[in-house]
Amino acid sequence: MNGYLMQEQKWTPGQDLFLESSSPENRYGVIFEDDGEAAYFYAVEKDKQGEGLRVLDALHIHEEDDPGDEDDAQEDDEPADLKIIWSRDWLKCALVLDGFVHALFDFENQGGYNINEFPPPNDFWTQGDRKLTPELIQRFF
Repeated sequence: MNGYLMQEQKWTPGQDLFLESSSPENRYGVIFEDDGEAAYFYAVEKDKQGEGLRVLDALHIHEEDDPGDEDDAQEDDEPADLKIIWSRDWLKCALVLDGFVHALFDFENQGGYNINEFPPPNDFWTQGDRKLTPELIQRFF
């Protein structure tokens, strides 16, 4: 993957985590948040004063499963290597977990892509298909 590593941290799914990363070249940024129940990757834009944020899109990353499902609980106890990587033009940003891209934002073309294609695109930013493909990753990185 060709780009700038801006955040790197161990993350255990289901444990609270809030990470943000902003482009130094424009007003775009991303936020990864796990509130203990669900994890999402957000595309955000700073206002012109640089004080407020507007959420452009959200991509689902993880949901806590039924507590009675012991197999999933054991998998979730393993920490993942979480990375936030920006493209060299600072207009694309990827969430990488254990070496695999799980979500990607294309700020230039207003696209949000992830593995499970959830939630559906919103009315004002991501207008098309959400499917994250190897071809898409290679094209951007």
